Amino acid sequence: MATQMFEGRGHAAVYQKYRFAPGEELQRAILTYLKEKGANPPELVVDVGCGSGQGTHFLAEHFKKVVGTDISEAQIQEARDTSSSPNVSYLVCPAEELPFEDASVDLLAAFTAAHWFDIEKFMREANRVIKPGGCVAISTYTLDMSLHYGNCSEKLTKIYKEVWDVLSKHSHSKVKHVLENYKEIFEALPFSDKKRITDIYDKIPMTVAGVVGYLESVSQYQVLLKNDPEAAKSLLQDTEKRILETMGVSSRETPLEFWVRHVCVLGYKGL
Repeated sequence: MATQMFEGRGHAAVYQKYRFAPGEELQRAILTYLKEKGANPPELVVDVGCGSGQGTHFLAEHFKKVVGTDISEAQIQEARDTSSSPNVSYLVCPAEELPFEDASVDLLAAFTAAHWFDIEKFMREANRVIKPGGCVAISTYTLDMSLHYGNCSEKLTKIYKEVWDVLSKHSHSKVKHVLENYKEIFEALPFSDKKRITDIYDKIPMTVAGVVGYLESVSQYQVLLKNDPEAAKSLLQDTEKRILETMGVSSRETPLEFWVRHVCVLGYKGL
């Protein structure tokens, strides 16, 4: 069974507000792979572990029918509340027990979610539901992130990494998959035709409030918040203050760039 880390309604609301959609370079890598494989235009695309639907929205722009699934009812409710695409629907279910018929899915995707799954069971389920000639795209952004604004990017990134030094003490063991660039997930994918890309870089437009909100959304922060609410809240407040002072601005809505590195595992199920 998948590890459940994003269940609460409050956490789901923060997740929906501050988690960012797949960046342009990650989108391009996935769409280019599908084109290279010459796959038929996908009729059914499933976004597993969709959370509040950031990746689902990207898929809906390109494919006829998209279903987002997640084990968290709170996350799915957030996704439903914010979705306006007529070709998108959402279901509550575990990643390891997908309610789709054998060989019925053209593309199975998972964005920053697969490391929480029971990988062995999920891969069996993926193999079951994906059509011959279908594809899988499993990606995550890594902890290789940096903040960029004017001539103070290096100082901002140092602040960000210092925060992560604190938060990393509260990491779940499954975060190791991210730290290892999804190597085990790639090896577990039961297709012989597969590839792993570890150097996809995206520049995500953000604000200071967005950066702090993203930190609030991560599982490590939520663990700290549960164990020591005062320390957690102080960490975010101090981080925001340090970022604003370093940038020389007063508004939380000041824009900056959030540079992230993605890892993407891609696979093609032969005919």
